[in-house]
Amino acid sequence: MLKPIESFLKNFKLGKKFTVLLLLIFFGGIVASGAALSSILNYNAQREVTSKTLMLMETMNSVRNYTNTQVNPELADRLDTEFLPESVPSYSAREVFEKFRANPFYNEFFYKEATLNPTNLRDKADSFETEIVERFQHSSNLKEVSGFRSTPSGDLFYTARPIVVTDATCLRCHSTVEAAPKSMIERYGTTNGFNWELDVPIGAQVMSVPASQVFKSARQSFVLIMGTVAGVFAIAILMVNLWLKQYVVRPLRQISTAAEAISMGDMDADFEYQSNDEVGSLAEAFRRMKMSLAIAMKRLDKYRLGRRNPESQ
Repeated sequence: MLKPIESFLKNFKLGKKFTVLLLLIFFGGIVASGAALSSILNYNAQREVTSKTLMLMETMNSVRNYTNTQVNPELADRLDTEFLPESVPSYSAREVFEKFRANPFYNEFFYKEATLNPTNLRDKADSFETEIVERFQHSSNLKEVSGFRSTPSGDLFYTARPIVVTDATCLRCHSTVEAAPKSMIERYGTTNGFNWELDVPIGAQVMSVPASQVFKSARQSFVLIMGTVAGVFAIAILMVNLWLKQYVVRPLRQISTAAEAISMGDMDADFEYQSNDEVGSLAEAFRRMKMSLAIAMKRLDKYRLGRRNPESQ
């Protein structure tokens, strides 16, 4: 693999070789760091969205609790003659959240109390949500799930928590048809919303947001960070090239020019580079070689002169 690269670089000058090497490092670093950064930013974006959805769920739980402990007792005497949906915690939570979505910052969020056997079919769990509820039923230690799902309107990122009936008063409307208020049966019928059990997940709170919203901030951060990294790399390559030309390429070219001139007989050419680095050592070595060559040339001229005029010796 290295041989084709060596063959490719063989005819390049030193400056271009360093430029190609730095560009290879640059692109390799961009690809590697980009992949790692993208993964990290996507994970952080998911955690950030999950944190927001959990906060909203806690808000909805507060609404449910308030409805169950404060509103429901006040309306209990009227349930036999008139069923009021506002007395149902899930209904109150859903309606409050719809008002909450008027805030532009949260209008992309969707909330549903997906239930396997709901009284109001608006809360009926679809096949995907049913699988989530069944997971909660089969694993009592599972308190939260999140991930992505595909829908006809696009991909969604969801967070779900189980809905468990822990208050026996809730079973007044959802245990048997006989125990349920007549007004509720007249409104919703006797088919749905019964045979619930205590401490068994009957549904899931599902908060979802378009996947594009999850990755929007991650993409913005990715572009900003990678743009900064690319700019730093570009400046580094430029600075290295300038430094290379100033302190390596130009002195080597001067040494090469002086050496070529001396090889043609111009002994006045000199190696002018003054430095303590390797290039300076090379220039000093060439100076010593020039001096040795000059001495050798004088001795050779003296020897030739002696061969021509032996009487003078």
